[in-house]
This record gives sequence, structure tokens and C-alpha cells, in this order.
Amino acid sequence: MTDRAASAPIEDYALIGDCETAALVGRDGSIDWLCWPRFDSGACFAALLGGPEHGRWRIAPSDAHGRAERRYRGDTLVLETTFETPDGAAAVIDFMPPGGDADLVRLVVGRRGRVRMRTELTIRFDYGASVPWVFRLADGALCAIAGPDMLVLRSPVPLRGENLTTVGEFVVEAGETVAFDLTHAPSHLPPPQPTDSAAALAGTEAFWRGWTSRCIPVGPWTEAVKRSLIVLKALTYSATGGIVAAPTTSLPEELGGTRNWDYRFCWLRDSAFTLLALIDAGYTEEAAAWRDWLLRAAAGSPSQMQIMYGLAGERYLPERELPWLPGYAGSRPVRVGNAAAGQFQLDVYGEVMDAMFQAVRAGLPPHPQGWGVAGALLEHIERVWTEPDEGIWEVRGPRQNFTHSKVMAWVAVDRAVRSAERFGHAGPIERWRRLREAIHRDVCAQGYDAALGSFVQAYGSKQLDASLLLLPIVGFLPPEDPRIRGTVAAVERRLMVDGLVRRYDTAAVDDGLPPGEGTFLACSFWLADNYALQGRLTEARALFERLLALRNDVGLLAEMYDPVAGRQVGNFPQAFSHVALVNTALNLARARGPAEQRAH
Repeated sequence: MTDRAASAPIEDYALIGDCETAALVGRDGSIDWLCWPRFDSGACFAALLGGPEHGRWRIAPSDAHGRAERRYRGDTLVLETTFETPDGAAAVIDFMPPGGDADLVRLVVGRRGRVRMRTELTIRFDYGASVPWVFRLADGALCAIAGPDMLVLRSPVPLRGENLTTVGEFVVEAGETVAFDLTHAPSHLPPPQPTDSAAALAGTEAFWRGWTSRCIPVGPWTEAVKRSLIVLKALTYSATGGIVAAPTTSLPEELGGTRNWDYRFCWLRDSAFTLLALIDAGYTEEAAAWRDWLLRAAAGSPSQMQIMYGLAGERYLPERELPWLPGYAGSRPVRVGNAAAGQFQLDVYGEVMDAMFQAVRAGLPPHPQGWGVAGALLEHIERVWTEPDEGIWEVRGPRQNFTHSKVMAWVAVDRAVRSAERFGHAGPIERWRRLREAIHRDVCAQGYDAALGSFVQAYGSKQLDASLLLLPIVGFLPPEDPRIRGTVAAVERRLMVDGLVRRYDTAAVDDGLPPGEGTFLACSFWLADNYALQGRLTEARALFERLLALRNDVGLLAEMYDPVAGRQVGNFPQAFSHVALVNTALNLARARGPAEQRAH
């Protein structure tokens, strides 16, 4: 695809959201991605994965020669894009008010002179597949309906239909405000009532400023941490406390490639990192909500525990392809749902156990069912820890005995022992201690290659894996251990590209997919954490500052970065990248950051 929406750099987008769903807004004033009413609903704007004909909403000057600058209004998720033209300047203010109706509000404000503007709204439900029936309501509002979905647009601008798109032209002069309010509602209900756009803007700004004011200072990186925390809050489904990995699906890990996945779900793997980031930054309420979501989702038989769940803990997440969408920059297939939900990944048991341990140690009230869940998990781990799995990177090739997976099984048992010792919980502590030691011996014997001087990706392998950087962070071995130092050095030699870290060599590992992807940003943050743990603070800060420089102009990070193309790749914005940013900032700003907390 050559269309701008399909090929513009991912970092050209900014995020707005209401803690129920989110939208991506381009530099040119075009909203190219939005699912309503939830993150995982069918998109009504899917131009990001196809083109304008698959749904978008653009408001911009009619004069194509203008230039645009954008910013978030302070510590909020209210986006302001200012367009300068030969005749004047106008700002488009985009936001989604938290709570209440599902509104997307766009205010066009005249700043200087007079500016001719144009709005183009193309609504396509079901990821660009369904053209809605569009008609006028009695009050003049525009209503679009297809199946269960209804959108209602209210604006004083005269609108008309052109080629299945709603368009309108208007002029805004200095001091004037022209409001557009798009509201989603179930189609079987009466149309939603009009929104007071000025009050909605004031309420939205107050919500975000009040929330960010709770952030604990993090030295010179406080503003970067605040923006990352705003992203995490925006990716939180407020009804349940679950945090989605990203608000998008199928943004490619390699431009034109096939590694395109749906990330609009909640991963257990992110548990402990996310919990510590929230707690250490001052957000214990959100941390408790995440912990409670985690325990509800994982409830039931441990043998049936999944690696990811839906926003409310849904377990059935079937993966399918959408052939009518050509994909971002021609990256096919476009996938909805995620088949990795059915994989066996041993490491998630360690993440859940560590999250529960860290929550209680940080002072969160113990969950009444927490220790019962822990006991059941430990019984299951005793039976399955020797089995091969798909691992942290969810490979679609053969199962292996991944070193990181075994280490996280050790973490699960270690946290159970430490919980019993520290908090007085009852359990077969001596048996758990013996199991902990057995797993540790097994990993050191089979996961370490003396000839390489490094731990390896899987037992019997000669390949490196960036997940090995987590070994000192979770406390498996101290950072000064020669085996850890050797592993860090091996990662530096073999997995770094232009100063950033790849997950592993996709050309050398049978992961069931064609090779090729960018460097993984969270892994690069983990390397900075290792530098800090080893006392290499100058290198840690330099790498951290390099990573901060990769953020786009409004502070957002995708999952990966392609150093050859000089572009962000992968789903965007990525919660895991922003969690890693927060934790590394805390590690550098404090004597005892999240890496020290997890390790001891």
C-alpha cells in the first residue's frame, strides 16, 4: 500500500483514550485506529491496517501547504495539534472523556487569522468490512448503524455524503471553537444525548492532572516516567483493572513481514514488572486492581492457566485472519485474536507467584484467596517444571527446554518459600526448598554453556536469548556472578545491533516463522538494568538515554525499533516497553529500584 495511513511511520501517531478503549491520531489530524466500545471490539476506524476506505476521521486545513505541531496538554492524554497556514492557525484538540458515554470529542479552535478546514469521516465497522446505514436524527445529528453498533455525530458544521464518506467544509477564526462529538452506543438503544464539549474537556484534563499528580519524583526522568504511566493507565480497562499489552493488532515486527499479532489482551507475563512499576511510582490502587485481576483470571485449575486473557478474564481468544485488510505497509496477514493463548509457557507461574509476593511485601493487603492459589500452583509446578514449553517469546516452532522458563519455575518455588518464611504461611516448606535447589542445579548444569561462558536460550542450544538478562533481576544468581557477567558480555557480542538488543537470532532459531524483526525495546531496558546492578552506571545511563531518544515527539514507544529503517515497529504504544522504561528509571534514580526488589 502507498496510502499515507498504511505506510506512515508508526511513531507518527499519538494516543488518546478513556480507560475503556483508545484511538491513534496521526500528525495530519487523521484518526486511523479506533475500536469501540472496548479495546478488543471490532474497529470502526481501521485505516492504519488498510487505507481510508477502511475507516478513518480526518480534520485538517483545506490548504495542503500548512504545517502541523502537536503536544499533549500538560500531564494529560488530551492531544492538541496546531496547524499553521498562510492565512492563520487553528488547533484540533482530541480527547476521550473517561467515564460516562463512549465519546470521542474533537474541538477545532481558531488561534490566529482564519483557516479553512475540512472534515472527512469514513465509518466502517468490523475492521473495515461493514458499511453502515447513515441517516439524520430528528435533532439533525448524524447516525450510523451496522449490526450491534451505533455512532452518533453532532456538530454545527453542515455535513454531506460523498462516496460513502461524510464530509464538510468550514472556516474557523481566531477565538472561535467548532465542536465535533462522536458517540458510540448499542444500536438497539435510543441515541445518546448531546455532550457539553467544554465541560468534557475540563473534566478530562482534571482527571488526568489529578491522576498524574500522585506520581513520585524520579529524578531527571520524572516527566518521561509520568508519560509512560499515563500510557499504562490509558491501557487499563477500568471495569476490571486488566492492562492490555497494546491497543492495536497486527502492527508488524518487521515491515512487510508476517510477525503480526493481536496485542489487545492482558498477559500474565507482565505481572511482576507492572506491579512494581505502579507501586514504586505511587499507584498502589492501580497495582491492587491489577493484582486482583490477575488472581481472578488465573483462578481455577493450574493446569488450565493461560498466558493471556481477555479484558475481563475471558479465556477463549481464537485467532483468525482478516483477508480484506492489506495490513500496515503491506504486512500480512492481519490477525484478530491470539492463538498463543493456548500455549504452555512455564514462566507465567513464576510471574504470578512473584507478583503475589511483591504485592504483599510492598504493603498491599493480602488477597484472601492468594495463598490458596499459590499452594495449588506449587503442586502443579512440581509436576510440570521438567517439561518443554513454548517459552517467553511464544514460539510457534517445536517446544524446548527454555532456560528462562526453568528459571521462572525456580522463581515460583523461591517466592513460595520466602512467603512462608516471611509472612508465616503454612506449607511443605522443606519440600519446596528441596525443589528450589533441584531446579537451580538443573538450570546451572544444562542451561549454562562453559565453552561460551554464558547461559543459553535452551538446554543443549548454542543460541543466546535476551530473556537471560532477567536471571540476576529475578534473583536466580547475583549480578556479580561470573556466569551472569559472561552472559551479559555474550548478549553484547551477539544480540546487539546499533547499540540495541534483539530477543534472539530469528535466522538461527526454529521458531516456526520466517526470520526478521526489529530490536526489542524491553530487552534493551533490561540490559541497562544489568549495567546498573553491576555498578556500570555510566553505561546504564547512556543506554537509557539512548532508549528515551527513540520515543516519538509525544513520548510513546512501540514494541520494537528497526535500526536499519530508523523506525518504530510492532504494536503501539506497547505497555511492556513503557513498564520497562519506568522500572529502569526507578533503578537508576534510587538505591533500591525494582531490579533490586525482585532480586532480594
